[in-house]
Amino acid sequence: DHVVDLGPGAGTAGGTVCFEGTVEELRAADTVTGRHLDDRATLKESVRKRTGALEIRGANTHNLQDVDVDVPLGVLCVVTGVAGSGKSSLIHGSVPAGADVVSVDQSPIKGSRRSNPATYTGLLDPIRKAFAKANGVKPALFSANSEGACPTCNGAGVVYTDLAMMAGVATPCEDCEGKRFQPSVLEYRFGGRDISEVLAMSVDRAEEFFGAGEARTPAAHKILQRLSDVGLGYLTLGQPLTTLSGGERQRLKLATHMGEKGGVYVLDEPTTGLHLADVEQLLGLLDRLVDAGKSVIVIEHHQAVMAHADWIIDLGPGAGHDGGRIVFEGTPADLVADRSTLTGEHLAAYVGA
Repeated sequence: DHVVDLGPGAGTAGGTVCFEGTVEELRAADTVTGRHLDDRATLKESVRKRTGALEIRGANTHNLQDVDVDVPLGVLCVVTGVAGSGKSSLIHGSVPAGADVVSVDQSPIKGSRRSNPATYTGLLDPIRKAFAKANGVKPALFSANSEGACPTCNGAGVVYTDLAMMAGVATPCEDCEGKRFQPSVLEYRFGGRDISEVLAMSVDRAEEFFGAGEARTPAAHKILQRLSDVGLGYLTLGQPLTTLSGGERQRLKLATHMGEKGGVYVLDEPTTGLHLADVEQLLGLLDRLVDAGKSVIVIEHHQAVMAHADWIIDLGPGAGHDGGRIVFEGTPADLVADRSTLTGEHLAAYVGA
């Protein structure tokens, strides 16, 4: 009935109300949401050829009914079907989690409120080394969990007060002013910045900073590029992981795993929490993974991802006891032409076929 649209971007580029009103008024409004509201994906004119197949035989995890299916490799394969039809059971239960399979789900990232994108992705290591080399000191000084930490807050940046019966209160540390490091550490500079200023940068800003000039650090730049590729350019490097949404956590995992040698990537609903405008960027990323020789298996409900697939495996026909069977295998164009499943009907309506 009433839409409140925030933006215009994410992170520091967001935080303002860009629009308030009805859906019809939003369509006419020149906001990112308004412009993308009527986005419709088109079916691909040609699909990639498989390079092999992952054979699944007699899968019977949870509600699966002795499913036999060949999951094509070397392509973008989308596994779809109504919620509860057995998609995750089929893929997570049957695709062997070997050295060659990288699985990216939305389970919480293990890490305390001290963990942040820089520590989780391994980005902090090349940054610490660069600071240490430039200043002739040891890298441990540039870790808020090690020698360089502010002694008052132990490098947390905040002081936690336990109020017994009530929820605890976190207040910024008065000694380091939330910067997490000892004053002596903040005197060391690299590229004209101290370590706390670097950790306060957004991924996009840091990508520029470490990409050229005197602060050029290829190892850090590579990780930052991956974070930008998955649409996390707005996150700050030192932002606690506990403040990230489920979708952000999954994309952070994906960015980390992209550096691994795995040949098969399994993604569980990567569009969760993504804006319509970000889905396009995700599809570009999936394409780059496949074009780089990877096999990508995506469990997904979003029609734009289905339309972009090279091959679709549709489970159903219903959920629970009514699901657990393969109701369609083929290209998105065949699924739309066939219209024999619920997914086929909805995808046909979505692409305007």
